[in-house]
Amino acid sequence: MTISEKYIGKSGVEYLFEYSDADSFDQLDYSQCRQTYGVCFYDNKMVIGYGGQKANWGLIDGTIESGEIFEQTLKREIQEESNMEVLSAIPIGYQKMTNTQDGSFVYQLRYACSVRPHGPFISDPAGSITEIKLIDPTEYKKYFDWGEIGERIITRAIELRNNT
Repeated sequence: MTISEKYIGKSGVEYLFEYSDADSFDQLDYSQCRQTYGVCFYDNKMVIGYGGQKANWGLIDGTIESGEIFEQTLKREIQEESNMEVLSAIPIGYQKMTNTQDGSFVYQLRYACSVRPHGPFISDPAGSITEIKLIDPTEYKKYFDWGEIGERIITRAIELRNNT
């Protein structure tokens, strides 16, 4: 399944978001992959974080550092931003984000994860996430709404969570 949506960034640049379901990220050019996002589940609840550049609720995510494999990034970022350990993860899909002005693009990877807390959340070392919440996954739109693409990501994560 592929879903396309247009988005206008803060700087006024138009982007084309193209989301595709995927069971693996092997087909993607590693050099174009920039971020991992985790739809994290703990005790039938979904973990969300507050903060980031937009200062709102969303999934736990982070930038892939040089030399990291995708799951290393996912595990590191979830640990840093939520103080939770990834027990298992499975790919949901990826989003290709294309700058329509110059044609440049990057991929953002999406995973469904089973997690458990290391202890209480105190703070994100980078200061990006200031609060986490455990919510009913069916109520995520009370916190963020990413349109049709977001609906597919969360729906697919809920469908796959028992496989993680």
